[in-house]
Amino acid sequence: MTTAKNVLHSSISKIPQLTLLFWIMKIAATTLGETGSDLVTVPGAEDNYLIPFLFFIGVFVVFLTIQLLVKKYVAPVYWTVITSTSLAGTAFSDYMDRSLGLGYMKGSLLLISLLISIFLFWYFTEPTLNVKSIATKRVEVLYWIAILISNTLGTAAGDFLSHQAEGVGKLAGGGSFLEQGLGLTIAQGAMITGGLILVVVLAYFLTKISRVLLFWLAFVLTRPFGATFGDYLIKPHEKGGLGLENGTEIASAILLAILVICILVEYATRKKISSNISPSVEH
Repeated sequence: MTTAKNVLHSSISKIPQLTLLFWIMKIAATTLGETGSDLVTVPGAEDNYLIPFLFFIGVFVVFLTIQLLVKKYVAPVYWTVITSTSLAGTAFSDYMDRSLGLGYMKGSLLLISLLISIFLFWYFTEPTLNVKSIATKRVEVLYWIAILISNTLGTAAGDFLSHQAEGVGKLAGGGSFLEQGLGLTIAQGAMITGGLILVVVLAYFLTKISRVLLFWLAFVLTRPFGATFGDYLIKPHEKGGLGLENGTEIASAILLAILVICILVEYATRKKISSNISPSVEH
């Protein structure tokens, strides 16, 4: 009965059910954003991250408009918007941290402040922060802005954990670890973020902590986990990665394939459950 209710709810909702499949798709989509952004971001001039950022923000606005126009959850549209938030978030984080020289810590604190401001506005203007209760266009826009900022924050946090100081534009050769990052290995960064995700999962099953809070914590944490996983796929051996030839292209193709397969599995599952419950619904 619970499954049937979930399917009926999701048929009129524009947000997918928060199942294990959702989190797998989220990690794949946001990791694809990391590798996809690297495909068009070329190190060089100080402002080299501005053009990719503006381009991906434009892509995000286009697909968000489509998402706002559809009347229900459409998996390809929804996950395209998620991926575009990750692409734009990666480029925006790189622009702040490297081109503007803010550093990883200052960039992260700025993004945390922005995210808190969005949630405060959402909290004081709407009945609930629960993502399962998105019923108006304004709430939906707030939802997507929060996702964009959270994915950007996740990128900055991942960079703070695992990027080496020499990779930070204006800060190269100077600045504290708070500005340049902890410089952990990719594997260490993944272990830390993975461990934090595990803590959130345990809190979900073992405590009564707000599910809304745990959702957004998990949403933010899966982004740096995806970023470190993406780096592991594309970085050379000396930086702790697999060192695959054309690694960025290969990783992006693999992640896109995983996302497409998951969308097809989700569609088949929903269709099967809907067909099984439709006779009882009709009566």
